[in-house]
Amino acid sequence: MADADHDEIRARIAKGLVYTESEAGFLAPRRRADEIFAYNHTPPGQKERRRELLAGILGSVGERAILQAPFHAAFGSNVHIGDGFFGNVNLTFIDDVDIRIGNDVMIAPSVTLTTTGHPLHPARRADFGRFSEPIVIEDKVWIGSNVVVLPGVRIGYGSVIGAGSVVSRSIPAMSVALGTPCRVVRPITDADLATEEQPAGNVT
Repeated sequence: MADADHDEIRARIAKGLVYTESEAGFLAPRRRADEIFAYNHTPPGQKERRRELLAGILGSVGERAILQAPFHAAFGSNVHIGDGFFGNVNLTFIDDVDIRIGNDVMIAPSVTLTTTGHPLHPARRADFGRFSEPIVIEDKVWIGSNVVVLPGVRIGYGSVIGAGSVVSRSIPAMSVALGTPCRVVRPITDADLATEEQPAGNVT
């Protein structure tokens, strides 16, 4: 396949249009499957080795970033993580396009961030037909256990996503949101500084 064809496919992917596995095959060298396997099998005490592996897997990673093993990724190289990140076990990135995570983000166990979906009509799913849209998680977001974030979603600064939610549309800043589909249930305000109670929805 010529470079011009590659550019055309990249442009279609960037527009969120359907593309196939065969068409996207030239992107395979960006997958970091072996490095992810090595990371997931490196002892926790080998912190420098794990940091070295993580830096080679992700598109970018900030300081004080912790990603508990095991984690999973379609590519790994399309994930960008800021400073002070904590990702708990079984975090899955379906990163056919960019997943961008800001600073001081916390993600609980068994969360899936998927940039990719598939057409409804089976004929359009031939050769694993799919579309991809980037995900953005802004600074200081907290995502509860077993959440699924779908293609094209942006989660705004400081927001909290309740456990088990399916986030199919963007969430504004400083909101508590939960459910399937995920909806905002209330804002986060300065009143929340004065309570030790669990937030609406028991987020974890």
